[in-house]
Amino acid sequence: MNISIFDVIYSQKKITKPIRLIEFFAGYGSQALALKYLGVPFEHYKICEWAVKSIQAYKDIHFSKDNIDYSKPLSIETIKDYLLEVGISSNYNEPMTLEQIKRLNEKQTRTIFNNICATHNLVNIQQVEGKDLEITDTDKYEYILTYSFPCQDLSLAGKGKGMSDTSTRSGMLWEVERILTECKELGTLPQILLMENVPQVHGIDNVNDFNKWQLRLEELGYKNYWQDLIATDYGIPQTRNRCFMVSILGDYSYTFPKPIPLKLKLKDILEKNVDEKYYLSDKQIKDIQSWKAYEKPLETIDKEISKTLTTATFLEATSSVLS
Repeated sequence: MNISIFDVIYSQKKITKPIRLIEFFAGYGSQALALKYLGVPFEHYKICEWAVKSIQAYKDIHFSKDNIDYSKPLSIETIKDYLLEVGISSNYNEPMTLEQIKRLNEKQTRTIFNNICATHNLVNIQQVEGKDLEITDTDKYEYILTYSFPCQDLSLAGKGKGMSDTSTRSGMLWEVERILTECKELGTLPQILLMENVPQVHGIDNVNDFNKWQLRLEELGYKNYWQDLIATDYGIPQTRNRCFMVSILGDYSYTFPKPIPLKLKLKDILEKNVDEKYYLSDKQIKDIQSWKAYEKPLETIDKEISKTLTTATFLEATSSVLS
């Protein structure tokens, strides 16, 4: 955590206006879930998520009661043209091609379209412009923009491609810079930004880009406060370590919450009766044992605190194991 004299001089930021939440790289909406768990009222204002499966998950979790058929007045051809234009993805890595979208049946096509509409989804961040965020009436609303950009090229499970530019998945951070720059030109910057990523975001291979990012935010008018937090310090029995950065527009300070004692154990939160479809197959168990045999992954399971679950690709693009 970086502390300066300004942390003492500036007053703490207090949110007194209704919150409008904008989630870039939304996934299933973990930031929105956090606000709900805390009992904080907010408006699902916009999300940006291009992966079809994640869009479905977001809709199921946050908009399960929205059963409107937004696609009803549109032809299937019109919808497919739209899906191609906005750039949906089936594999989290690249937009679907025209041929892939053509192969979608009518039910799939209309479901994807309805999910996009229900979740207020801007879809592909590379196509989003500052004006698309529709930030207005900042005197009446507090806009919080979250941007947990892809960690694959930063994390230990990745290949260390980094985040220097938009040629990598983690480099999508610089699309956020472009959008915020456009918002600045429009005079419509969100008042609060929240970043969450793996600690490697400020590791030796990425620290220059991390510092560059902070400097750019300062140029836009934000004060940045970052710290690595581990879940076991905040009541969750999991060794999940993540870097959080809160950026506040204007001269405000922010202090991260103090750790609390860990009272729960892993066995306290695991379900007693689990459907067999969630069991590991004999092949999966064998793969886990052989993948990192020197670590004895199954023999070293901590029954009180869970290790971080990671997926790592090996042998085949579709194969993955939990470590």
